[in-house]
Amino acid sequence: MDKLFHLQERNTTVGKEIIGGITTFLAMAYILAVNPNILSGSGMDFNSVFTATAISAAIATLVMAFCANLPVALAPGLGLNAFFTYSVVIGMGCSWQFALTAVFAEGIVFIILSLFGVREAIIKSIPAGLKKAVSVGIGLFITIIGLVNAGILSTETGTTIGFVNFNMDNTSAIVAVIGLIITIVLYMLKVPGAMLIAIAITTLIGIPFGVTTVPEGWSPLATPAAPYLFKFEFANVLSLKFLVVLITFLFTDMFDTLGTLMGVAEQANLKDKDGNIINAKGALLADSIGTVVGACLGTSTVTSFVESTSGIGAGARTGLASVTTGLLFLVALFLNPVFAIIPAAATAPALIFVGYLMMKSVTGIDFEDPTEGIPAFITIMVMPFSYSISKGIMWGVISYVIAKCAGRKVKDIPVVTWILAVIFIADIIFEAVK
Repeated sequence: MDKLFHLQERNTTVGKEIIGGITTFLAMAYILAVNPNILSGSGMDFNSVFTATAISAAIATLVMAFCANLPVALAPGLGLNAFFTYSVVIGMGCSWQFALTAVFAEGIVFIILSLFGVREAIIKSIPAGLKKAVSVGIGLFITIIGLVNAGILSTETGTTIGFVNFNMDNTSAIVAVIGLIITIVLYMLKVPGAMLIAIAITTLIGIPFGVTTVPEGWSPLATPAAPYLFKFEFANVLSLKFLVVLITFLFTDMFDTLGTLMGVAEQANLKDKDGNIINAKGALLADSIGTVVGACLGTSTVTSFVESTSGIGAGARTGLASVTTGLLFLVALFLNPVFAIIPAAATAPALIFVGYLMMKSVTGIDFEDPTEGIPAFITIMVMPFSYSISKGIMWGVISYVIAKCAGRKVKDIPVVTWILAVIFIADIIFEAVK
């Protein structure tokens, strides 16, 4: 096991990796319910999409484990599935088969770009200060996700709805706050698997509050439905509409994944001597293969999940954690009812606490130099408030180029960073006039 995953080299153990993998799975298991629910709005069958979600997540995460040896889990991404249903199918009037074809094409393009090192070159072009800022921004982003999942924060109003006044009617928020306290206490006591234990205890605490519900006649076993297989529609692949959909999938997925990988590498210190993500090519290949597999099975774009940081916070440092998470996705095919009773309020504390762990990277940003500090601040600011990792990277890169030019430090800007800035500006203009 040590020879395969380099456990001693990364100062970890089998136990830590398994606990980290389970923690990551529990933090992102909501996608098993949310993704089928969103895609069913396009006319797809909920149960078939559930099966496709679990299998594609398992395969992509296992590829990540053995090709990149990184503790990063993958699954069909939020935002991308909403674009699939509400923009492509409902908004543009396309069939879900058309949308799946675009996802399939995106995966093929990404495999080619990954094999030739194009996506890896993009990661390396992101300045070191921005990489640290991405980690901090992601930390705040997933903290907000945790607060929203807990019912403490509303994304519609942007105000707290049960934390400041501690409204006793908001039982989800109460349970989440109790869970956060348990997480902090266990972490301070250095209890192994603190986050995982906290999730389990919080789930039990949620029962008397009515937050954790066990349906009458509940059974832990379920028979998985058959997924869709190769339901593609190639008739319109040469149309302008298909090109627009493909580019949107490509753009959003690319920078969501890059941001997640940079954040994970920063938090777990999985970088080489030059500060680059180790095994980046393998990680990006896993993302690409997952998308192709997902499309073939009948689900939207598969991408790296930021919730992987919860597993890293629990001690995960290698692909063994990803093996654990991937296998749990396969188990979930048959034990979906077990995972279904774990409420969002139980996993929310782990996400909130990881925000603290990822905040540490802010100390490595040179705020004394405005050409470094301003772009870093903008990256950190945009990511949580726009609810988008890709937008944070986009505005961070643009502001970096502007700040360096204004500070007469043009030579500090890598060529690829210039290219990215131009692409991002063009995307903003396209969105504005569309």
